[in-house]
Amino acid sequence: MPRETMPVDQIVSILRETPERLALASADLSDARLHASPEPGEWSMTELLAHLRSCADVWGTAIETISSTAHPVLRAVSPITWVRSTDYGELAFSPSLESFRSQRDDLLGLLEALSAADWSRSGTVLGAGKPLELTVLSYANRMARHERTHWRQAGKTARALAL
Repeated sequence: MPRETMPVDQIVSILRETPERLALASADLSDARLHASPEPGEWSMTELLAHLRSCADVWGTAIETISSTAHPVLRAVSPITWVRSTDYGELAFSPSLESFRSQRDDLLGLLEALSAADWSRSGTVLGAGKPLELTVLSYANRMARHERTHWRQAGKTARALAL
């Protein structure tokens, strides 16, 4: 069942807040702690950031393409597959967070410039089963909901690593 779509202002607020929440959660942790997993099988803060950056790469690119191209055809890309093509998991946390923050600022600039009609622009996504018609709004909503779930994880991870 599809998740409910949040209002645009709530989506933008969540997307704006994510880098700051990561910065606050990680502020008191050493580089070694940021790369450590709190428990076997759980992500480190660096791995969590790598995951969020990968999702931002994939979904943000789709948002940019849909918002600037008349009904594009996009190839589905899994953020989990995409992250394997990056070095995000090996990077130092602070510079990686700054890259994420810069990318996010660019995305927010794009989203905040959209008209109400632009949020409804759509594209066809192929390669993930039957073709899907997705919009700027559906991608941004997915990204915001996804990031919001990771806020709790970041806090929990940071608290466990601070012990």
